[in-house]
Amino acid sequence: MANDRPNLVLLVADDHGLDGGCFGTTVPATPHLDALAGDGVRFTQAFCTTASCAASRSVILTGLHNHTNGAYGHTHGCHHFACFDNVVSLPVLLRRGGYRTGRVGKFHHAPEAAFAFDTVIPSAGRDDVRMSENCRAFVTADEPFFLYWCSLNPHRDGRILERHPCRPDRFGNPDTDFAGDRETVYDDSRIPVPTYLPDTPEARAEWAQYCQSVSRLDRGVGRLLRILADCGKLDNTLIVYISDNGAAFPGAKTTLYEPGMNLPCIVRPPGPRRAHRTCDALVTWCDLTPTFLAAAGLYEGPAAFHGDSFLRLLDQEHPTEWRDEVYAAHSFHEVTNYYPMRVVRTARHKFIWNLASPLTYSFASDLWACATWQGVIRDQLAEYGQRPVEAYLHRPRFELYDLQADPGETVNLAARPEHAALVAQFSAKLKAFQERTSDPWLHKWEYE
Repeated sequence: MANDRPNLVLLVADDHGLDGGCFGTTVPATPHLDALAGDGVRFTQAFCTTASCAASRSVILTGLHNHTNGAYGHTHGCHHFACFDNVVSLPVLLRRGGYRTGRVGKFHHAPEAAFAFDTVIPSAGRDDVRMSENCRAFVTADEPFFLYWCSLNPHRDGRILERHPCRPDRFGNPDTDFAGDRETVYDDSRIPVPTYLPDTPEARAEWAQYCQSVSRLDRGVGRLLRILADCGKLDNTLIVYISDNGAAFPGAKTTLYEPGMNLPCIVRPPGPRRAHRTCDALVTWCDLTPTFLAAAGLYEGPAAFHGDSFLRLLDQEHPTEWRDEVYAAHSFHEVTNYYPMRVVRTARHKFIWNLASPLTYSFASDLWACATWQGVIRDQLAEYGQRPVEAYLHRPRFELYDLQADPGETVNLAARPEHAALVAQFSAKLKAFQERTSDPWLHKWEYE
């Protein structure tokens, strides 16, 4: 293989939703992500296929839905989910194709041998600026290389800040600035709160902490971009920025509502700077492995994957020769969080099949314990953001939303007679998707 192939950098945030300047919000401040988007393409309809860290990351590095690759939920501790032994991941394929491969930061994959990298770069905890500096030697060495850069921000970290009655959970925010970096602190009395959250003191306090963590992540991205520019490799590098799932709040992470699955996807292709553009093609994290393989000249088509390369879409704002729908499949978060969902999403509609609808929705432990939700329990609130608490906890078998008329997904159309044909159509699509992807939950249509 020729050595003039582009370098590849995949930046993965941990629980970052569509929050920041280039995504249309006033906070948090994300100047470096804004600059990255300004030099490339921002996909406006990009989706994880499961809103849980390890399961989502398994999709990112295999191009296969998690119910096919075997990573149904978390890999660590008692949860113990892992990809099947025959799964071949992106770093392995790139190594075979002549790329140096390196990873840094969060590694939420199993078995480790299936996700082998040449180099494991020292991490730096929540200090993303230092983590990027730790990558300097790797990116300045021989080309071509693949760098898998995975922040721990803005994931919750479990520490407690004594501030409000329900004691907001911190988001890795240090008590003092990291060396060579300065924290961006937000006033919780002044920042806007997303509509999917309640406007309560606890939610405001936690949202301010989340925004602080996102800004720290942004500075780490900025430092890595500067390093690539300093060594003259920025213009020969494909850079993709994504998040594994939505923000770590009830209503986003672990759900397949829009705040949980509609996520950042910024692509800066190799070459000189270009004017900022957007692309409204429906893409998912199943497309990432094919896209990186295509950039490396190693892609043989979509037959081996559940996605396809989206490189050909980078110069198209409204692609016409692309798919009309995408699919999502969530089964577990922690091993105790059994609440499988299958989703088909078009440009206009979302259809959710809640396979365990008789059960109360199962919370991730950190989301149940977070101050935002505990405040709802303490004050016996009837509403959580735009949705009744009862509707959040107890969901019907089918949910159908018209996203153009109802972007907050609050009006379920599935039981209305005039939408029966659409429910039948989407149900058939989900069955066909499950058959194509060898979904073990396919039989639930028959006897449950």
